[in-house]
Amino acid sequence: MKLPGPDHPITITANPKRVRVTAGSVVIADSTHALTLKEARYPPVQYVPRSDANMALLKRSDRTTHCPYKGDASYYSVVADGKMLENSIWTYETPFPAMAEISGHLAFYPDKVKIEEVA
Repeated sequence: MKLPGPDHPITITANPKRVRVTAGSVVIADSTHALTLKEARYPPVQYVPRSDANMALLKRSDRTTHCPYKGDASYYSVVADGKMLENSIWTYETPFPAMAEISGHLAFYPDKVKIEEVA
């Protein structure tokens, strides 16, 4: 486990905007409680509470990855409009203590789904 610091900063802030995630015309998530995670030089990532996602559209996959700063990630595929978007969502179900805020949240790959911030 590594801790965020000057060499690898990570910040988590409440997003004041509404975040909507869609696959085609199907809304996967719609939230006014998203968190914006900014990590080092990576693009910001929106983490949406599971309670604001349509979990019936998600199918857990076998994929897992490890981040030395956040912990072990599990993945979901989206099933919408008759299509399967493989491993398009990741989640840290038991993140490391420094990242505890993102527990219970989902993050989405912007090349697989549409992520919009709505004023």
